[in-house]
Formats: sequence, structure tokens, C-alpha cells
Amino acid sequence: MRDRNNSGGTRRKSARVLLAGGTLLSLACSGCGMGSGSPPSHPATSAATAGSDPARTPGTSAPAASAQASCPAQVFSRMTRAQRVGQLFLVGIAGAPAADVAQAVRTYHFGSLLWQGTSTAGVAADRQASQAIQALASSAATAGVRFFIAANQEGGQVQELQGPGFTVIPPALTQGQLSAAELQRQAAAWGRELRSAGVNLDLAPVMDVVPAATASQNAPIGALQREFGHTPKTTGSHGSAFIRGMKQAGVATTAKHFPGLGQVVGNTDYTSGVVDTTTGPSSPYLQSFRTAVKAGVPFVMVALATYTRIDPHHLAAFSSRVIGGLLRKQLRFKGVVISDDLGAAAAVAGLSPANRGIDFLAAGGDLITSQSLPAAIAMDQAILARAAGDASFRATVNAAVMRILDAKQAYHLMTCR
Repeated sequence: MRDRNNSGGTRRKSARVLLAGGTLLSLACSGCGMGSGSPPSHPATSAATAGSDPARTPGTSAPAASAQASCPAQVFSRMTRAQRVGQLFLVGIAGAPAADVAQAVRTYHFGSLLWQGTSTAGVAADRQASQAIQALASSAATAGVRFFIAANQEGGQVQELQGPGFTVIPPALTQGQLSAAELQRQAAAWGRELRSAGVNLDLAPVMDVVPAATASQNAPIGALQREFGHTPKTTGSHGSAFIRGMKQAGVATTAKHFPGLGQVVGNTDYTSGVVDTTTGPSSPYLQSFRTAVKAGVPFVMVALATYTRIDPHHLAAFSSRVIGGLLRKQLRFKGVVISDDLGAAAAVAGLSPANRGIDFLAAGGDLITSQSLPAAIAMDQAILARAAGDASFRATVNAAVMRILDAKQAYHLMTCR
């Protein structure tokens, strides 16, 4: 994810169109102020175990939170099961009427929203849209937890937010020619622009390593100059500089597309059956992701290709070997695992939407990206139904929710009383 702004998938509709003059901009921004909070220092806590998952209904009181409970645990304890499951989603909103977005948040409790397409409206206009989105974070919809508002702001052909107040960001391949210190400085400036626009999650940087000899044949990355360079060292150092700069600006980042799309030909957005026959558990091309993890990247996005030397039977996003084994155990990543698009990507078109989210969570994933609102709704309902009758899966869901709430605390998106 994501190059839908380019050939084969041109989408120039501004994400602001669905907001301008509509329901969202008519809302007061009483819920969009930043609460206090400090970065979490614990994994998912005992509040997320199967034994502490009361299927509360709106209006009932939450279980009393221990005085020692962390802020995320306190918030978790007062959520209904539907609100918890809603936190598992990052849903694309471009093209949907504003009233439909607001209704989806109220009904399905979606906890994070994604810009799509290209907005040329500029920082001030985008900030209005973001404020209207944050105003939807009510006690009934999200238990008062505010949204990660995400965009693909890599640079080059993948820069969704443009116009007055936004710098024209060069492609990552050009960024890779800067010193790491200079890239960090510039990334901090780009991050401040995003923060000014109300965007707090950047689905970047691309940590895929593309060999120079095959870059032009690599449709998802190399052909679009989305890579920082052609070696794990350059990609790792410059991706980490991008991560540090964005963090200085208060913007969360996403290392993608694990375990790497640099060795494939097809683009999973538009092609099914994309296969990597080269990358294995000890591949040197994993080093760039290892460097990003050591740099403290809070999110890692998992690809929709199949890696025959790791797990030949599952797409990476549905593979416990990739997520639970390689990413969690080998690279020791403790943050939020986010999927590539499970809503509209060609790579998953042959799979039932109801099963996509379940399979991703069962493999160890946390945050489900869906650029399709109907697909997100289908996944949400399937996860709720499965969690209601399966204690083991419910514990898996709760642990994923806690990791997301930990991340939201780190970025001041919730307040504990």
C-alpha cells in the first residue's frame, strides 16, 4: 500500500470532497482536543484476557478499574465489545458521503480513519476536515477515544496531502541521497505539516529493499521510486531517519511492507497471486525492517504477497509464521501490526470479506486496513460474531485492542479520569 494515485489506479478525487459542506464539517470540534498521556511501557495487560470481557451494552456501567490499572486498561474496561472491535479498523473514507462516514462511526464504532486519493486543498482546509472527524469520537461511538487519522505521505508519486502549506516531498529514492541527519530534519518539517492538518499517522516509510538490477520491473516499489535505496543499510538508515523526524513532530509512522515487496514483480493492489520466492527467515533484506523496529517504529504493515521460503500456504497478512514468528519473535516487534488493504486490494478479492479480518487477527495482526467501507462492515460483524462464541479468539481480539490503545495513549488520543 499505496500507489493508487498512479497509473493503473488513478484516483484524484480529493478526500476533502466527502467532508466539505457536509455533515462532518457541521459538527463542533468539542472532542478533538489532545488529552494528556505518556508513552506506554507495558504490553497488553490482564484487562485484555478472555476472562475480563463483559459483553456490555451502552448505558451499563463499566467494571470498576483498579487504581493501579494503566490508562489503556481503564479505557478498555469501559468499552462495549462492539467498541473494542471497532478499534481494530482503519477505514478509508474517500468517496463516501459525510453522513455515511458519521453513521458508520456511530454504528460500527470504527476507531481510525484513512484519507484516500489526493487532496490539493491545503493544510487549513484539511485541518477542518480532521477536526470534524475527531468530533465524532463520542462516548457512545468510541468510548471517547479519538482517532488515528492516517494518510500515505511518502513523497514522490505517493503524497496524498498537497496544496497550500504542504511541501512537495521528493521520492524516497531522492530522499535516500540526503544524509540521514538532513532527512530527519526534513521529515520533522513534513510531520509538522501533517500535524497542522490534523493527521497523526503516516503510512510510511517504505522499508522494502529493491535490488538495483530489478528496480524497473518491481511494480509496487522500484518502478515508482518508493525505496530509499538498493541496500538494507541505506534503506534502514534513511527509513529510521524518517521515523525519528516524524516522531519529533508527533506523527506515528508505519514501516511497510513486511517482510518486503522488493523481490516481487506484481503490485498486490491490482494483482492477485504475487509471490516472492527469494526472501526467507534469514534474508539480509529483512535488516531494514529490523533497523526500523530498533528505531522504535510504532506500526509495521504486513504485505499481501506469498513468501514461499517462509510460508508457502498463506499470504503474509494471514500467516502466523510471518507475523507471530518472524516479526514478533525474531525481530521482537511489540507495537501494532497493521495490514495492507484488506478491503479493495486485488490480492484478497478471491477471499470472503467476512473471513479476511478474522484470518489476519488469528495470525497475530492488530489493525485492519480497509479502503472499502462495505468490506470493513462485513469484517467487523464477522469478528464480533466469532468473538462472542469463541473465548480463545476473543482473547486474541482483546490483546490486539490493547496494543492499539497503547499506541493511542502514546499519541495522546485518549484521556483517563
